[in-house]
Amino acid sequence: MQLARVIATSAAVAATRSRNEKVAALSATLREAAESGAPVEVVTDYLAGVLPQRRIGVGWRGMAQLPEPADSPSLLVTEVDAALTAIGVLSGQGSTAQRGTAVADLFGRATVDEQAWLRGLITGEMRQGAGDGVILKAIAVAAEVDEAAVRRAVMLAGFAGPVAAAALSGGSAALDEVQLEVGRPLRPMLAGSAPDVATALVDGDEVALDSKLDGIRIQAHLDHGVVRLFTRTLDDVTDRLPEVVDAVTALSAETAVLDGELIAEADGRPQPFQVTGSRTMSSADPARLRSEIPLSTYFFDLLHLDGRDLVDAPARERWRLLSAVAPAHVVPRLLTSEVAEAEQFFADRLAAGHEGVVVKDPQAPYAAGRRGAGWVKVKPRHTLDLVVLAVEWGSGRRRGWLSNIHLGARDAETGELVMLGKTFKGMTDEMLAWQTERFLGLETHREGHVVFVRPEQVVEIAFDGVQRSSRYPGGVALRFARVLRYRDDKPVGEIDTVGQVRGLL
Repeated sequence: MQLARVIATSAAVAATRSRNEKVAALSATLREAAESGAPVEVVTDYLAGVLPQRRIGVGWRGMAQLPEPADSPSLLVTEVDAALTAIGVLSGQGSTAQRGTAVADLFGRATVDEQAWLRGLITGEMRQGAGDGVILKAIAVAAEVDEAAVRRAVMLAGFAGPVAAAALSGGSAALDEVQLEVGRPLRPMLAGSAPDVATALVDGDEVALDSKLDGIRIQAHLDHGVVRLFTRTLDDVTDRLPEVVDAVTALSAETAVLDGELIAEADGRPQPFQVTGSRTMSSADPARLRSEIPLSTYFFDLLHLDGRDLVDAPARERWRLLSAVAPAHVVPRLLTSEVAEAEQFFADRLAAGHEGVVVKDPQAPYAAGRRGAGWVKVKPRHTLDLVVLAVEWGSGRRRGWLSNIHLGARDAETGELVMLGKTFKGMTDEMLAWQTERFLGLETHREGHVVFVRPEQVVEIAFDGVQRSSRYPGGVALRFARVLRYRDDKPVGEIDTVGQVRGLL
């Protein structure tokens, strides 16, 4: 299959707001890939705007000066994938020059459209509207299998590409064979939100309240003494967290998969998120960082234990086993059906310096994505995780800095990013200086005083309420929005949706 065929499908998906049309275009190309013998796994990643190699050591600077484009398309998907893989493994002395030569060779064979598309793929800028929900539906349609089976398989496999290849080659039977694999990350379960504890306990049934830690989500895999640690974006950070490896190795289990949170603490209180985040984002010596910023390890779920997969087991059963396997590392938790008792626990967790609580259904299985009342986070203020779409140059005291940020949420139906409003509140001088450098590095173009950026930076926004507004495409606006922090630990695919925001009206 030619790369041009994939690009044409991406363009068709980007050109329509219809979910059905997106699914039709994607599924047709997936079927064509399977029938032609093309690598379905790679084609699926490309259609989703995902680089299969994740990172290859090439950024915008590495593609600043490219050769003249080819006159006609000739690149095959297999050739592109092989070239990008080869670039990604280059290392050592002389690798920078070798990488530059390899990039020039690949782009010299690409047309104008292919060069632009490859830039977007490599830098993560692909925003053609093929969001997770759309691509998973397209896989189900292309393979004529149940969408729920596709979603479950993707949760267990971590990525959509291998699942698409299995579904299109072996149908439902092949999807049934996709199981949790110790050492391979699976997608994390996420939480919805509620304005207060009483709302989260509305049915009066017993629930668990977990302390909500403002740290780094971690998935730990133990396989007969070998430990691997993954972030919520499924990146392997094992080498950066030696004390966490030690904690997992010491567990009373042969094989296990645990879900939890890492947090830096001092005198029993949590440190700012930036302190914790520096441990997984820094390239400095892990041993030195360990001595300077030791991390506490907390687990709140157990997904596998000694040969038994637990994702379908009730949460209460998973918690019981977790307490036996990792008694010193279980997150603070309260089981109750009493609102007053739950509210007191909530207040205690805030007093201890934590974000709030996550209210969990003891009967719920473990499932990727937001699952209604399964997990519901409660914070003392309204917050949203949004993405920055553009930034405006400041005036007055902020002249010379990029200040007012344009905020976008995700449309769950189309995968597109929709603007909700702007804010310049909550920014310190240090933050203004940081974001000026950051967003100039993400700049795509300018219109007057507005700098448009690649939608890659997630920001956590606090606000007092939501109101209807015809001013912004989302039809709503945030009241008194202010910046809490920038989040480098969360991918754009996990930001809050327009539907969630509208639900707060």
